[in-house]
Amino acid sequence: MPDAPRSKPLKRPTQARSKFTVQAIYDAFVRIWSAHGWEGVTTRAVALETGIAVGTLYDYFPDKEALLSGYVRHCIEALLARLDAEVIAPSDIDWPTRVQRLVRITCDTRLEGLPAFDHEMLMLEHRVAEPKHHRRVYDELADRWLKAFAVCTDLQPPPSPTTIHALLTAAWGGRRYRLLVQPEADNDEWVAEMEAMVMARLSTRSLAR
Repeated sequence: MPDAPRSKPLKRPTQARSKFTVQAIYDAFVRIWSAHGWEGVTTRAVALETGIAVGTLYDYFPDKEALLSGYVRHCIEALLARLDAEVIAPSDIDWPTRVQRLVRITCDTRLEGLPAFDHEMLMLEHRVAEPKHHRRVYDELADRWLKAFAVCTDLQPPPSPTTIHALLTAAWGGRRYRLLVQPEADNDEWVAEMEAMVMARLSTRSLAR
């Protein structure tokens, strides 16, 4: 038998007020999850924590799986926006600074200012994510990485798309696997090693001209 359709958010907020409401719902969702785990998350509990009517929450999320789906997408969109603002948009940074930012934002699961996403959330991702969703995220990240290197005009010769995709796969795949297995190694040390690996690969190419 085919899998049952996954729950999804009913609508995306477009107005400032609705965006504020949905952000408040996500904040309440994370607080409840942190305190009581997935089992403690209910639409009623989230509505009460947010301070809105349950019916208002249902306007956006028909159940807690839909809320999880919306929150996972929210995390991805926040990460993409951070890459746009801090890696791609600046015109006054050199390529090492740009690449270090690119790797850190992609890899660091504890980066200040980004929504929380941890091992427990990853363990439930299968409830809301299909292969096409994973492909979409990878394509969006690849687009940002390609754009980031395109504006590294001081990096010569520029890395090939194949190299960029390989570096992205190592960075994003490593981030997700670390969330899965929860190694004892310090997160900051691992991110620093990833930065060093990417920089070494690019520096070797530059020196080999």
